[in-house]
Amino acid sequence: TRLETAVAYVGPAGLDCPMRTPQLALLQVFLLMFPDGVRPQPSSSPAGAVPTSLDLQPGTVGGTLQSSSEATATRPAMPGISTVVPTLVTPSAPGNRTVDLFPVLPICVCDLTPGACDINCCCDRDCYLLHPRTVFSFCLPGSVRSSSWVCVDNSLIFRSNSPFPSRVFMDSNGIRQFCVHVNNSKLNYFQKLQKVNATNFQALAAEFGGESFTSTFQTQSPPSFYRAGDPILTYFPKWSVISLLRQPAGVGAAGLCAESNPAGFLESKSTTCTRFFKNLASSCTLDSALNAASYYNFTILKVPRGMTDPQNMEFQVPVILTSQANAPLLAGNTCQNVVSQVTYEIETNGTFGIQKVSVSLGQTNLTVEPGASLQQHFIFHFRAFQQSTAASITSPRSGNPGYIVGKPLLALTGDVSYSMTLLRSQGNGSCSVNRHEVQFGVNAISGCKLRLKKADCSHLQQEIYQTLHGRPRPQHVAIFGNADPAQKGGWTRILNRHCNISAINCTSCCLIPVSLEIQVLWAYVGLLSNPQAHVSGVRFLYQCQSIRDSQQVTEVSLTTIVNFVDITQKPEPPRGQPKMDWKLPFDFFFPFRVAFSRGVSSQKCSVSPVLILCLLLLGVLNLETI
Repeated sequence: TRLETAVAYVGPAGLDCPMRTPQLALLQVFLLMFPDGVRPQPSSSPAGAVPTSLDLQPGTVGGTLQSSSEATATRPAMPGISTVVPTLVTPSAPGNRTVDLFPVLPICVCDLTPGACDINCCCDRDCYLLHPRTVFSFCLPGSVRSSSWVCVDNSLIFRSNSPFPSRVFMDSNGIRQFCVHVNNSKLNYFQKLQKVNATNFQALAAEFGGESFTSTFQTQSPPSFYRAGDPILTYFPKWSVISLLRQPAGVGAAGLCAESNPAGFLESKSTTCTRFFKNLASSCTLDSALNAASYYNFTILKVPRGMTDPQNMEFQVPVILTSQANAPLLAGNTCQNVVSQVTYEIETNGTFGIQKVSVSLGQTNLTVEPGASLQQHFIFHFRAFQQSTAASITSPRSGNPGYIVGKPLLALTGDVSYSMTLLRSQGNGSCSVNRHEVQFGVNAISGCKLRLKKADCSHLQQEIYQTLHGRPRPQHVAIFGNADPAQKGGWTRILNRHCNISAINCTSCCLIPVSLEIQVLWAYVGLLSNPQAHVSGVRFLYQCQSIRDSQQVTEVSLTTIVNFVDITQKPEPPRGQPKMDWKLPFDFFFPFRVAFSRGVSSQKCSVSPVLILCLLLLGVLNLETI
């Protein structure tokens, strides 16, 4: 007889093979207790099995498996999920009945067009179709995920604890089969590739042949306005060429410049990359990356639809040069006027596109030598059109009002505020144009090697000082993190301690700084419940060394150090715990007060009231104990 309350555990299938014997060991041991007539039989005729409306714990759409502690065999199938004819460890689904929209592995062999929906590719996520068969007439081979099922007789299953999708099917003999879907990720999109040879080449070419390298960018009409992240279009009137505004970025361990990186609309960011030259003498005047004119000799298309008529001045925005820029020049052993920093300021007006573009360039000189390198810094900044100038130059706050640990230490030169910086080295150890920010409350040390040029002592000292403290030279430091550059009372002057020249007994020596220590005194002020950090004082302490004029020093090692010293004066803690103030009724000691308030003459008779009170108290206590 059949056991109506039998419970069988169906374990999960393995990931490497369709069915593994140890995973069904508990089920096999349990089946040994049954007679031969009622033992579960695998589905040997999958083609003849007919799915029923009964569904025991169906799987979720998209291949995400759900586990359920209990599931009865009478639960109805979930609507909208196609059933699969059960098979016993078969890596191919019968017919085209299996539909798993988002499989475990994102392998879709028919997804050939990125960003577009490929027709009849049921696994293309760009189609965004919940049920592809309701839209496509058929599914291409390989776009339907293969399935594998392990089945037993449904009469042996009372409860399923399997975390994998399970279904109840009816085979050709009318017997219901309980099937568990095998989670074998290697079976995703399984298909047998068709071989191409001389006999079937013409037939396949007629069926699948077509134009090669079709560009969807040319066939589709350009959008009417830029969206965030879209590449910015440029136009070269001299050659009538449309291109993209590039923002080179560093790739690889050496940070080599990748020219093909486009600048994204409304993406304000900065990148740094390094260029190496095999022959700097020829690259000095021929390499466009070193020429300042290559960064502003074009126009910006205001909106993408300007591609249809790029010569129309209504769609063109000129690039305005806001700094001095000279053409590169090879003078002796030096390549002069090489671009080291490019800063774009782009003003936008919503869907009306780009309204104004300005660029400022930083230039430097390179020595022509084997293995010469250059580190370039590219900055793109977007802001709203017609924004006030005062708001655009205001640096972000480092706290409101007190400094926040890790935020930049604000410095001031003239009326311009910025973040104080430290030395930063390139990959070869030389000093970089890009510098580290000084973070409030974070002690730091950095260093690099500066290549010296032939110059007199005063020019050499000036160059090293500028390298140590940066350009421009910091003059004041913000006391609080929300200091306003227009209010000078919110800034404290930086104290400078230079090297002692008189201590050197050498007339033909040059005293150059080699180290800068930035000492910052800060403290917490305000309430203990909400303390605010502020800067009390800052000092620049220089360390120097002397070199003789006859010495041929080609490079010098520089170091910058930042030390934050907490000088907070904390209040004294309370010396003792507060005492309790006991309050009693005013007549609490009334009987004792009357007894002891009599004169000396009545002291002999004052014992009787006390004895009476004691007797009364003893009587009350005796009553309570009884």
